Amino acid sequence: MYPEYMVAPIREDLTSAGFEQLTTPEEVEQALKAEGTVLLAVNSVCGCAASKARPALKMAVAATDKRPEKLVTVFAGMEQDAVAAAREHMLPYPPSSPSIALFKNGELVHMIERYHIEGNELHRIVDNLQGAFEAYC
Repeated sequence: MYPEYMVAPIREDLTSAGFEQLTTPEEVEQALKAEGTVLLAVNSVCGCAASKARPALKMAVAATDKRPEKLVTVFAGMEQDAVAAAREHMLPYPPSSPSIALFKNGELVHMIERYHIEGNELHRIVDNLQGAFEAYC
């Protein structure tokens, strides 16, 4: 686990953009099994989360009217039980931080793994997300 003082501004990067921080398995279950669309971001302290994942999430959500109904996040390396619960819903994809998952009516419909983030250009990640929003939201 990381010191909270180090993680707080990283959490705020998404929560200030409208993402709800989930800290317990119960919160994860409630959010991901909800009717409608839910975008889940597995946040991280790594460089690709800072330079690509979080900016892409914020840009994709801000630049379109067609977006998920609920935006949520869990933090890898912190609330381990909440992250484990979220990752159960992302199977068969292996654990990956950062990662982004879109759920519709409790079902995983779109997944962006770390290797899609760290080896990609920011605008392509935004386009990927907005394409998923267009298809499922």
